[in-house]
Amino acid sequence: MTEEPTGAAEEVPAQQAPAPSPWDDPRLPWAGKPRRADIACWAGITLSGIYYLVLLPFRAGLVGTHPVPLVLLNGSTEGIVSAAAFARVGHGTLAVVLLAAIPGLMKFDLLYWWAGRLWGERIILLFSGRRKHGPKFIARVGRWGRWFTWPAVVITPFLPIPNALVYAVAGWAGMSLVTFLILDLIGTLMWAGMLAGLGYYLGHHAVVVAQTISKYGLWVSIGIVVLVVAAQLRSVRVHR
Repeated sequence: MTEEPTGAAEEVPAQQAPAPSPWDDPRLPWAGKPRRADIACWAGITLSGIYYLVLLPFRAGLVGTHPVPLVLLNGSTEGIVSAAAFARVGHGTLAVVLLAAIPGLMKFDLLYWWAGRLWGERIILLFSGRRKHGPKFIARVGRWGRWFTWPAVVITPFLPIPNALVYAVAGWAGMSLVTFLILDLIGTLMWAGMLAGLGYYLGHHAVVVAQTISKYGLWVSIGIVVLVVAAQLRSVRVHR
């Protein structure tokens, strides 16, 4: 007599989930193994941050002694105002200040546009700190397209949000390189022109302030470095 099976059907072993890739890091803007373009763009963005940190201790010393080189290297607000004030008292011209401001302000903007082209929404969320700005920009671009991105690139220097976020959105939205550079140049000249106008209006008063800052440049630089380090430590504690 044949014995009938009485037990429940055998369970099929569950398939094991694939092991996570070491490249799947939420702190990185790409998914999977990076391409050469990913590495090049990310390295450029990282080096741009290091570049500004290296220049940080020299800003106070240059603002009252060599403001035009400061504008060319850093594109800083105080540098443009100071250089225009020096032009008012006969040291240089406004044309030189504005010409120096173009590479000073625009030198790394192309990297952020490229990042938007490469990584899309991932880099936008990364630049925004995954807060409200990134999703808000993504939604507006989806609704309005170039009617939003074109004016946004122009007025970015005047907005209280990271410039990198807007430029990445422009790249993700498909804005061409030539269009981006033209709009970026217009916005840069508007911003630099406003600051230069302020410095030229202040004239000698701004020169005196800039020279005073340079006189105590070492202490001002130490104070700036301490503030930056403190802000970074506070940010690390918040994200733990």
